[in-house]
Amino acid sequence: MGSGPEFDFCVIIDDDDDILMASRLLLRGMFGEVATARSPNEALPLIRARTPDVVLLDANFARGATNAAEGLAWLEQLLAIDPEMVVVMITAHGGVQVAVAAMKRGATDFVSKPWSNEKLLATVRTAASLRRSRRAVGGKQASTPATAPSGSQLLGDSPAMARVHSLIARAAPTDANVLVLGENGTGKELVARELHRQSLRADQVMLTVDLGAVAEDLIDSELFGHVKGAFTDARTDRVGRIQAADGGTLFLDELGNLPLRLQPKLLTVLEQRQVTPVGANKPVPVNIRVIAATNLPPEKLRDEGHFRQDLLFRLNTVEIDLPPLRDRREDVPGLIGHYLGHYAKRYGRPVPELSPAARTALLHHDWPGNVRALRHALERAVILARDVPLEPEDFALISASPRIVPQAVVAPLQGSDDLNLERVERRLVEQALKKHGYNISLAAAELGLSRAALYRRMEKHGL
Repeated sequence: MGSGPEFDFCVIIDDDDDILMASRLLLRGMFGEVATARSPNEALPLIRARTPDVVLLDANFARGATNAAEGLAWLEQLLAIDPEMVVVMITAHGGVQVAVAAMKRGATDFVSKPWSNEKLLATVRTAASLRRSRRAVGGKQASTPATAPSGSQLLGDSPAMARVHSLIARAAPTDANVLVLGENGTGKELVARELHRQSLRADQVMLTVDLGAVAEDLIDSELFGHVKGAFTDARTDRVGRIQAADGGTLFLDELGNLPLRLQPKLLTVLEQRQVTPVGANKPVPVNIRVIAATNLPPEKLRDEGHFRQDLLFRLNTVEIDLPPLRDRREDVPGLIGHYLGHYAKRYGRPVPELSPAARTALLHHDWPGNVRALRHALERAVILARDVPLEPEDFALISASPRIVPQAVVAPLQGSDDLNLERVERRLVEQALKKHGYNISLAAAELGLSRAALYRRMEKHGL
């Protein structure tokens, strides 16, 4: 990742020109290219010519239609073209029935009109990240690939990872709630997806809510939904993620960002298996399995002032602690081989060789950003590789580590007379991102921002 777009290509399909323009302007900083189409027929050549990271698909196209039949039919056609395609449905009518029907037919996620910009950005970013992770395990080109149980996206055959796979295999077929612990970049979402894949709910929806990417004042409505008139901007009923995940799995990422005031409400859902939307008087029964993940240290997670212990008791029926990469160094050679091969294929390059010094440096680096940081370093090296073996300096290991930072990064404004607030803010955000190897959580903490606030500033400054 660099200062450019996070992802390559997005296609938006909607018959409303205002929707197309607004969403394109909002998403253009996230994608290298955002294409728009007023109908699925118009979009098909774009999709066939170049595989998009995300497709946003309206649920209704015919004038006056509200049953989403056309959008659902096109959803199935798109997935027939590419079963791995990531499609986010745009819904305006039909409430929970349309959303659930779309998810059961293979949609990755959904957004409801009218949407908040933060909500749309968080949904699309999560969807595009899923597509990226699917591509990352699409082939095993490496001469020394990392291994995992058949079909799993979790790579590595070290004893530490064998224990993780064993826990997943035993917990997945049950309906027990699971709490996944681990540092940033260790693969907590991959564990959640593997639990769902091996579960009895595998043919049902798995919905993800990144609590770190949703503004705190929107989390209530995002999780529990609301009814029309519940608050000033509630112009229509909105189904919450808990209700939309009915029958399937709800993955709560960045659990530590769930405000204390909402924790009793989630506890009630887990205990009573029903949810009450904001402003509603009648609860709605739900049948969900909850998988949650957090990078909070155990002492903070078990601090009653930060997290309710009765809710924690409900969430961690099974607890899976993902080891950091520095504690499973025997997996590093296989990961290097896998990702070098993967990125070489993605960018149409030959698989680069490593010099002995480079291999030693990679094997002995502590990787504070874990597998995510290793993957980023290898992708960058493949992109910039010359026709010679890669050397240690090709991996920017110093800038990727938050513990070894050049003085110029620690004091980004030294020697600068530019006091323009916009430019200063952009430099601070950019340098915090570089300092922490584009780890959003660490960069946000250094800047004193929430993850959602940092995402907004990245969008604002085109980062």
